[in-house]
Amino acid sequence: MAGEKKEVKIFDSDDDLVEGIAKHTADLSRKFSIQRGVFTVVLSGGYLIDKLRKLVEPPYVDEVDWAKWHIFWVDERVVKKDDPESNYMLAKNGFLSKVPIPEDQIYAINDSLDAEHAAEDYESRLKELVERGVVEISPQTKFPRFDLMLLGMGHDGHLASLFPHHPLLSEKNRWVTFIKNSPKPPPVRITFTFPVIDASAYIFMVVAGSAEVDAVKKALDNNSSNDLLPVQMVKLENGEFIWFLDKLAALKL
Repeated sequence: MAGEKKEVKIFDSDDDLVEGIAKHTADLSRKFSIQRGVFTVVLSGGYLIDKLRKLVEPPYVDEVDWAKWHIFWVDERVVKKDDPESNYMLAKNGFLSKVPIPEDQIYAINDSLDAEHAAEDYESRLKELVERGVVEISPQTKFPRFDLMLLGMGHDGHLASLFPHHPLLSEKNRWVTFIKNSPKPPPVRITFTFPVIDASAYIFMVVAGSAEVDAVKKALDNNSSNDLLPVQMVKLENGEFIWFLDKLAALKL
């Protein structure tokens, strides 16, 4: 699987979309649980969590070996875990509280730290998990290689907390960094960097509804542009990037 493979899946309805996400996620869970004995999953915020709702229902909730799952966040708002703005709280309420993933395999940020120290702490914890063999390391780049990133995209083409024209787009050394001037509130966040995203084995990019329709069109347009959206800057070194779109998101394709 050298290099990047891209695929676009378009679903007729929201139910079909969430069914497709559940099926493909469960298939990867089975694959990595057998191959590695663990399955490392990176979540984002927004409506992505709602799109995981079929995973907590039969047949998937009974088929998946949840004890193998390890949960991470591609970005997080620097707020308390019980804050309504917290991606952790969103995921806990909508997904994690409904499946038996061991608590010590759910890696939320340390909400007692400021942004800079929270990013440093999260990166240190990732390095410990690499040493323990839970998280793989890319043999090419030496960045952590997660099995699956379940991501969303903003109307401006941002992913994680990597926004258009922001200096963080050029960060090449850190695994986890911080932002204090996010154009989307709340302004203070931590985020994975592009080298970590690029090392992923699989990315499922989930986009539904009409809000991101123009960004989807540009992201999947083959015409080259010097002004790339952040989502277009993802270059998987050895992985698969799969778009999961509903009809509204794909309207201009």
